[in-house]
Amino acid sequence: MATETHAAEGATGYIIHHLTPLTAGEGFWTLHLDTLFFSAFLGGVFVWFFKSAADKATSDVPGLAQNFAEMLIEFVDTQVKDSFHGKSELIAPLALTIFCWIFLWNLMDMFPVDLLSTVGAMMGLEYLRVVPSTDLNATFAISISVFCLIIFYNLKIKGLWHFSKELLFHPFDHPLLIPFNILLNFVEYLAKPISLALRLFGNLYAGELIFILIALLPWGIQPLLSFPWAVFHILIITLQAFIFMVLTIVYLSMAHEDH
Repeated sequence: MATETHAAEGATGYIIHHLTPLTAGEGFWTLHLDTLFFSAFLGGVFVWFFKSAADKATSDVPGLAQNFAEMLIEFVDTQVKDSFHGKSELIAPLALTIFCWIFLWNLMDMFPVDLLSTVGAMMGLEYLRVVPSTDLNATFAISISVFCLIIFYNLKIKGLWHFSKELLFHPFDHPLLIPFNILLNFVEYLAKPISLALRLFGNLYAGELIFILIALLPWGIQPLLSFPWAVFHILIITLQAFIFMVLTIVYLSMAHEDH
């Protein structure tokens, strides 16, 4: 499939086609429909799986789904206990949601690059990007959501007055250094959502691009490269979901620290 497309439109056209989202609207209000669809669909898969496991939970011999769900919950709960030092009933469910949702986003990268795009073409869709984490809009959306929670908990735990004092007099407790403190804190807070979004986007975008480049190679060479890269990429997609989750926990833990 990749070879035929390559012959028809060239390598550049093939790459651009696979990296172009299905959009609606113009300008600032452009919507990436494929990102929205797959994000919502994978979120639904996450909710359905855990609800199904909870409904079928038993104190007798647990099934495979219950074992897997309990393993994930215990794994995330351990990370929260190790990294979060405040008191909140939201952090553990939030961390579990972020880890599983982003992992499912990344897991879409394991589908053959031409499979779902071919199905989309049969449905009349010109473009179809199936990995939400290769869309900078999606990674920034989830990182900005985390950033809003950071600001919310800073205000809730510390109060407006103490949070303002922290911004004005940290790290240097001197009135003359207030502008410098504001600049440092502004850069620190701004770096959190930007680093979260760009780290996830950059790693998955590069991984998707490598799969596309491998698909352009002759059929005899593709399996020799695609399988080792797929095995290695499984580690990447898991690690990126884990890093995003842990940094979210750490940032929210810092927001709960009341000086």
